[in-house]
Amino acid sequence: MVTVLIAALSTNAFAEGKATDNGYPYSQVPFTAVKITPSTFWGDRIKAARETTIPLAFSKCETQNRYSNFTKAAYTLTHPGHSGLHTKDYDVPTFMGFCFDDTDVYKTIEGASYVLQTYPDEKLKTYIDSVITIVGAAQEPDGYLYTARTINPAKPHQWSGKSRWVEEEVLSHELYNLGHMVDAACAHYQATGKTNFLDIAKRYADCVLREVGPNDGQAHVVPGHQIAEMALCRLYLITGEKKYLNEAKYMLDYRGKTDIHNIYTQSLQPVVDQKEAVGHAVRAGYMYAGMADVAALTGDSSYVKAIETICENIIGKKYYLTGGVGATHQGEAFDANYVLPNLTAYNETCAAISMVYLFERMFLFKGDARYVDCLERTLYNGVISGMSVDGGKFFYPNPLSADGKYKFNADNTNTRQPWFGCACCPSNLCRFIPSVPGYVYGVRDNSLYVNLFLGNTATINIAGKNVVLQQTTEYPWDGDIAIKIIASKAKDFDMKIRIPGWVRGEVVPSDLYKYSDEKQLGYSRSVNGEKMESEIEKGYFSIKRKWKKGDVVRIHFDMQPRTVVANAKVKDDLGRVAFERGPLVYCAEGIDNPDANVHNIFIGETPKISVADHTIQNTEGDNRPFTVKSLVVDNVQVMTTLDSGRLSVRDTSLRLIPYYSWNHRGAGLMDVWFASSLEAFK
Repeated sequence: MVTVLIAALSTNAFAEGKATDNGYPYSQVPFTAVKITPSTFWGDRIKAARETTIPLAFSKCETQNRYSNFTKAAYTLTHPGHSGLHTKDYDVPTFMGFCFDDTDVYKTIEGASYVLQTYPDEKLKTYIDSVITIVGAAQEPDGYLYTARTINPAKPHQWSGKSRWVEEEVLSHELYNLGHMVDAACAHYQATGKTNFLDIAKRYADCVLREVGPNDGQAHVVPGHQIAEMALCRLYLITGEKKYLNEAKYMLDYRGKTDIHNIYTQSLQPVVDQKEAVGHAVRAGYMYAGMADVAALTGDSSYVKAIETICENIIGKKYYLTGGVGATHQGEAFDANYVLPNLTAYNETCAAISMVYLFERMFLFKGDARYVDCLERTLYNGVISGMSVDGGKFFYPNPLSADGKYKFNADNTNTRQPWFGCACCPSNLCRFIPSVPGYVYGVRDNSLYVNLFLGNTATINIAGKNVVLQQTTEYPWDGDIAIKIIASKAKDFDMKIRIPGWVRGEVVPSDLYKYSDEKQLGYSRSVNGEKMESEIEKGYFSIKRKWKKGDVVRIHFDMQPRTVVANAKVKDDLGRVAFERGPLVYCAEGIDNPDANVHNIFIGETPKISVADHTIQNTEGDNRPFTVKSLVVDNVQVMTTLDSGRLSVRDTSLRLIPYYSWNHRGAGLMDVWFASSLEAFK
């Protein structure tokens, strides 16, 4: 959703990076103001999304009946009561797999619209317009747009209920569909200035405002799958019509007060009384982010307090080393505190994306680098692990261990797939990856926050004055960053540069994980070759000066491999150790370690680790190989059982690759956590 929180009230303002009053103390610099350098780590990923992921998603919408659902609904509207509606051909699941299939179309339009803002493409723009025409034709006269019912009002999708909204808090996803439609329509309007999709979305939103709410004659329901809350805040910022913000607040205020009360949809109690992350992880993450948006726009401090408490619960007790959340397949949900299994971890890609939304909003409230540290961890590990490097295959869950047999994907597979029957993750990546540039910088008053390190050129408005910066780096492969002032009308401002937690010796801002080696990483910073010293405040060091064209800030972070252990309360990681380097979590795959079963690796007390380039001969997608920095670990033993039943131990070495790059060569053994003491075998 609101991957760009600073929604502009006009297309030109949005493109120029001018912030509107979104209510947050800190502002995100819009991704349209940040141009990622080609042939860099993130340049390659955005290129993959633009050239492969988004075209693939559009093609799947064509071949997997996403468009035909709208066409069938439109036919019903123009031929009411036609006999075909009552034949078995329209029984579920023949005409539709899921009642939220419409959102695959919306999310792909959203991602394509983000691409249009950076890479104008008349052919793509025309294609999107043709799809919008198909969507609009399925809209009922009063604005309702939900093909799962409109195709056959007498016999709708089995999850939809006999009439509007009656199953909304259970399975119908009517308001979930609204949320993704609104997000896509706002993005399309911002990209093109055209209102054809925005008008459709507003008509559905206005239908919801008339029919869903606290008043007599309205359906007293709240979203069963949250996201409409964020989307309506975005629509408010785009249109200036406060009725949309009011509806978003209703959807949150009434949660826990309707007839439905359960943990799965976070409706067991009012949102301001919730203190722990529970239930379906994607729903939860979207709700917490929606609470932040509503709190920022309305000043409701009780919302802020609640999400701050919940965020601490996640970071301290329910957060995987890879930045994923949602430990259990049952309900795709958070489990109890410290329950973080590895082989059966769910860690849905969409849930990781929702955490990026939440952590960014916490930064916008607090201006604290601890939340950006978590955002970075989730982004580099839990999110991009869900998409192959070439952009053509995907994971639904993201486990931290694999035996080559356990079927962890939603379609009962254990390899990356080009699409899923429930395709929320591929289409979500379509809209998320092109928006990543919007997380690089933040602004407050006369201060510029450098949050992420990636090659880019950015035009940033600081206190009404434009500054053009160029950031050059090979991060995450090394810790050298150069920030050059290309042009600046803001002569005097404070540049605040994040010192990542991994540099400062903090795995996450809690005691859930800690480094187990004795290394102390250093860092340095200079301006035009002159070393700079300052206190670290909230994870940032500040450089305040009169800037001029050509000034260069250089930052160096020592980037050495580290070993990590988990809190003893995490039983699945007891007696085990994991490896990191910079922001990347590492894993070992069987294909890189043919002489050792990676599940039987025992790490010595002082492992010797070296860094080496390693080319992965990708057998998935388009088969292009790619190169990563691997870790080669010595002082490692592999354990085997002899025929007599006795245990045999021999020395070996272990090669590890970045976690995001695993499974590009098919199913096999993989581990993130390795035995380092006998406690691992209890």
